[in-house]
Amino acid sequence: MSADAFSEQGASLAPPTEAEEGPLVVARSQVSRIEQLSPHFVRVQFEAPEFSRMGNPGENFDQRVKVIFPPENGELPDLSHAGAAWYRVWLETPEPARGAMRSYTIRSLHESGESTSIIIDFVVHEPNSEAGPATRWAMRAAPGDELLIIGPRRGLRDGGGVEYAPGNARSVILAGDETAAPAISSILESVDPTTHGVAFLEVPTITDAIPIDPPPGWEIHVLPRENAAHGSRLIATVLDYLGTPHTSVRIDDAETTDPLWETATFSSLGEPVAAGVSTRSARWFWIAGESGMVTTLRRHLVRDLGVDRCDVAFMGYWRRGLAMRG
Repeated sequence: MSADAFSEQGASLAPPTEAEEGPLVVARSQVSRIEQLSPHFVRVQFEAPEFSRMGNPGENFDQRVKVIFPPENGELPDLSHAGAAWYRVWLETPEPARGAMRSYTIRSLHESGESTSIIIDFVVHEPNSEAGPATRWAMRAAPGDELLIIGPRRGLRDGGGVEYAPGNARSVILAGDETAAPAISSILESVDPTTHGVAFLEVPTITDAIPIDPPPGWEIHVLPRENAAHGSRLIATVLDYLGTPHTSVRIDDAETTDPLWETATFSSLGEPVAAGVSTRSARWFWIAGESGMVTTLRRHLVRDLGVDRCDVAFMGYWRRGLAMRG
């Protein structure tokens, strides 16, 4: 998962219209299973009848959904009859009763008969005064707890929330921190089997090295951060792999208040974008995680190595010191 705001960023799902049947499905979901995968990962399985109309099993890639957590009174807002106007209805709900909204990657969709379950992996840290609503919820979640999950209607291939778009590239580089782990894992389960690539994943500790079974032609490098600065191992390893000389890793400060988000068709920095996905390059990059780390890799790839911006998706899922909004 992951914490971008697809209703606020052009690279992601568009805000709903007032049409009766919109591109998104609103589901009041219930926790059916919880698994502590490692010290920093909690896997939660959700059930809802609406899930049979949501997402695309087998082609999940890095699909994001909106998750609405209960407010302090524990009562989720009622969006059951809002249809495509769910976002407006949610905004008009008084803030104390609205609950917090965050974006997460669907780790997987599991179909059993006529029912579909959605699995989301939450990154958690030790609870403290700065812990966000998602961490607080995941740390004490129990079967039967409810959340609202809003995702793309099944069958839509252009409903947004998916940034994995390598075009005709036959070689792909995936790189991210722990917040990108669910997306990277899901991409590797959905990827074209003829694609070759390498995935670099920085995690907090060696005990967070959750096994990933890559398809043929892929390499996986899990990088325990331990006591190193966030992003430093990932940046250094990716640059070494690309043969870029560097003496030390300096992680950039974020260039904007909001995390960096830049694909072939959208730039949060307001830079010109292409008309579509590149088909020129043999290699394509997907990079996600903490915004300073993402910005640093963007600088090295685009400025120092001359990588065409059409051949890379940079996604700041979160930013150090910034409370994510949605």
